[in-house]
Amino acid sequence: MISNNKLLPFLILLSAIASALYVNFFVTPTWLEQSYLYDTYQTEHNQYAYIYKGKEVTINSVVAYQDSPLNQASLDASKQTPSLEEQWVMTDDGEVRLLKPAFHYGLWSLLPAFVTILLCLITKEPLTSLFSGIVVGALLLGHYDLTNDVIIVNLATESSAALLLLYLWLLGGLIGIWSRTGAAQAFANFMTKHFVKGQRSAKLISWFLGVIFFQGGTMSTTLVGTTVRPLADKAKVSHEEMSYIVDSTASPIASILAFNAWPAYIQALIFVPGVSFLATESERIKFFFSSIPFSFYSFFAVLGTFLLSMNITRFSGKRIRDAHQRALSTGQLDAPDATPLSAKELQQTHVPSHYSPHVLEFLLPLISLISIAIITFLYSGTPEVNWAFGVALLMSAFIALCKGMSLSDLMDGFATGLKGVVVASVILMLAVIIGTISKQIGGGLYLVSLLGDGLPFWLLPILLQLITLAIAFSTGTSWGTYAVAFPLAMPLAWAISQSQELAHPELFMAVCFAAVLNGSVFGDQCSPISDTTILSAMTTGCDLMDHVKSQLVPASIAAGLAGLLWTLTVYFFA
Repeated sequence: MISNNKLLPFLILLSAIASALYVNFFVTPTWLEQSYLYDTYQTEHNQYAYIYKGKEVTINSVVAYQDSPLNQASLDASKQTPSLEEQWVMTDDGEVRLLKPAFHYGLWSLLPAFVTILLCLITKEPLTSLFSGIVVGALLLGHYDLTNDVIIVNLATESSAALLLLYLWLLGGLIGIWSRTGAAQAFANFMTKHFVKGQRSAKLISWFLGVIFFQGGTMSTTLVGTTVRPLADKAKVSHEEMSYIVDSTASPIASILAFNAWPAYIQALIFVPGVSFLATESERIKFFFSSIPFSFYSFFAVLGTFLLSMNITRFSGKRIRDAHQRALSTGQLDAPDATPLSAKELQQTHVPSHYSPHVLEFLLPLISLISIAIITFLYSGTPEVNWAFGVALLMSAFIALCKGMSLSDLMDGFATGLKGVVVASVILMLAVIIGTISKQIGGGLYLVSLLGDGLPFWLLPILLQLITLAIAFSTGTSWGTYAVAFPLAMPLAWAISQSQELAHPELFMAVCFAAVLNGSVFGDQCSPISDTTILSAMTTGCDLMDHVKSQLVPASIAAGLAGLLWTLTVYFFA
């Protein structure tokens, strides 16, 4: 007999597959125009061009906007799959834009993400849940060859290869070598002797490092989680607390201390025709920084992790309070039924009997890692994280060999590290695929399209927060959400400010901007299919779903307070 608990996920999956097939055969997609503004210029040969990754890219042909089959009027008239994937157009006011068509299936577009997250919560098995969501999404799109049409296509990309290189080979290998040489344990012993006197000081150091590494996203979670885990484990800090601190001081702090890649990326998405303070790139970056005081969610998220670091758990939720008491009273860092993402062999040291570990074996590679990431960011505007981890890995191996460790022992440690992060890396890859599928079927487009310029102005910020939360939660990416939401939300905010004759439209736009920015961070942070969520759990040794469930309450408190403040701000001051 199959118990009801085991039967329920099976029934959910069968229902979702049947629904996906129904949508593929009988539901007509809604096509929408997507317009992207680039900083274009004319070359000496009178061709339009733009700069991408430091290189000039020429535009071969530009047509009039009204003649393009990808403008909204043409898409509405055709109601067929467009013949072009993209086209450069010239608008009536002389702007060169890139048009790309996108589609959605209405509420059905949320089906793959909904199934994935629901199965994650029911089964606590992220691997099978993610794969189930991929199957549903593939069938909805009509891709029946799952291997060639879905998995290989999505993994055979530069970004996927970079993720595998960084988080399987480099991060896994580095952690494995540190485990073999005892470097991480030596660092923990050193910090405990000189700085860490208990749980509170260990968490405060973790929080402080999270603030310092303000690049955000996967870089911050990886750097901070890898650095603080040895000392936090020695201080008996629960993995639920550590994963929450690492996750909530990554993207939130990056949106406040925005001296990183965020402004340059986002400014390209927020141009609104006729709005003077968003007319040029420099003005849009200035607008980004002027909106930072309204990033209420980010401020509350960072404050919440600071309070937890001070052992003030009143606002952290029952799960984190229970985890704190469990670690304090029993020394158990995980719940009894937890399945940590990093393997047990990485939580133990296997130092050869003749080898004497030293704290510098941890500090020197770590310093080189951070230095390379910062220097490359200052030089090129993008931190070269792969270079940083690669140098740290090679330096750790070189030091170990110079100190007398045999090559076979070193490679054993490297292989152990790879094995320890294989499951987490597979989860990460599946999360990337389900996020791509969710974007392809237009869940975010559908949610944003529900808004209209007739709603009360004071409702817009919190609605934008809720919609971007849903998009980011279902796709597992804040930056992907920005690409969907900002080009639609900012013109809508401006239209509402003009139609309802607001006294301070720039303030209203700044608050709406912050709502999109922060709502996306909140949704990404709480999503079990987000790369930063997975990496926060992996680098701190936490069970993925324990991390997701435990941080949901404090993150929701921060989001609720932020939504209230955004509403009050525009109601009384816009």
